[in-house]
Amino acid sequence: MDNVLLVATMDTKSREVLYLKACLKEAGIPVLVLDAGIKGKSPVPVSINREKVARAGGKTMIEVQGMGHEGKSLEVMINGAIRCAQDLYRQGDISGVISLGGSMGTTLGTGVMRSFPVGFPKVMISTMASRDTREFVGTKDILMLHSVCDISGLNRITNRVLHNGAMAMAGMMQYPPKSLYLGKPLIFISTLGTTEACVQNVRDHLEKGGKEVVVFHTVGAGGKAMEEMLLEEDVRALLDLSLHEITDHIFGGDYDAGPARGSVALQKGVPTILVPGNMDFIVTGPINTAKQRFPNRSYHSHNAAITAVRTARNEMETLAKVIANLCNETRGPCAVFVPMGGFSAFDSKEGPLYDPIAPELFAAALKKALKTESSLHLLPYHINDPEFAAALIQALEKFTGSL
Repeated sequence: MDNVLLVATMDTKSREVLYLKACLKEAGIPVLVLDAGIKGKSPVPVSINREKVARAGGKTMIEVQGMGHEGKSLEVMINGAIRCAQDLYRQGDISGVISLGGSMGTTLGTGVMRSFPVGFPKVMISTMASRDTREFVGTKDILMLHSVCDISGLNRITNRVLHNGAMAMAGMMQYPPKSLYLGKPLIFISTLGTTEACVQNVRDHLEKGGKEVVVFHTVGAGGKAMEEMLLEEDVRALLDLSLHEITDHIFGGDYDAGPARGSVALQKGVPTILVPGNMDFIVTGPINTAKQRFPNRSYHSHNAAITAVRTARNEMETLAKVIANLCNETRGPCAVFVPMGGFSAFDSKEGPLYDPIAPELFAAALKKALKTESSLHLLPYHINDPEFAAALIQALEKFTGSL
């Protein structure tokens, strides 16, 4: 059985670390402890001491302690811990990472975990796991386990939670996944629930044809994860059906995936179909917040926490120019398919945000900004119509040759 790397600050969490280590050993999992504590030395021997971590981060331990700012000191130790952990990974010495802590410990542990690929076991036992964890998890598959009480000493609660975390890690290490898709051509698709009908039609066709399809939920982190994996995986084609994250980036919505959204596949040369799915709305918080931030619009309260705000017509024209610029700079095959009947389930004749003029304005601006009109396809369907899905499938077949 390969080792699990236990990342911790032994100056403040040695008792808890030793208990977690004992739980893992009980399950047959050998443990390597990496100490990134700053204030004091570990009271017990560790596999990788804090001095080595600091040197890997580019400083001596004395320099780290003399920085005068805990955040800056932690950043050095995180960078050092990542280098140490990655060395172990490259040597084949570890098959999982586990950590425990409060805000600083969670920043440390998840900072290391995010340097590992999706599928590599990662468990973070944290006091921060019951709040918004996007800054900790990022785009990776980190299991966040709420510690319930502070990880300060051992008691009936911490013992149970630490034991459960250890058993979760043991299960992942003892029963690794078996790939069912080796050798299958890989296709990426982006979506939200409001374009799911289209995705289902396309995905069913591709999977029946022996393809592996990965669908990403474009809520900010989803788009970022997709574009990271586009760089890591051998993707045959991308159907970017939900470009909504671009809308939220430009106009201040909640599903913002950053300024590079939409460009990675095109710059890599991956055959790409762009669809303005879900660009008809901006996502923000509760309805009262939406009305304050975006007054005099049409709104749809998706649930108590999420409101879809209708994108204004001039904003649709702005978005069209952004999409055109992406397509104009591509290094591989690219096409833009525009469903003139509406861009999402909300933007339909029966939907709460329907605007029949907006697709026309979007298409006109897109046509004007594109360098070549041969890549533009204006179709008289709604995005969730089967006919629109059929057109996308045909385009994918043309792009990839063997689909």
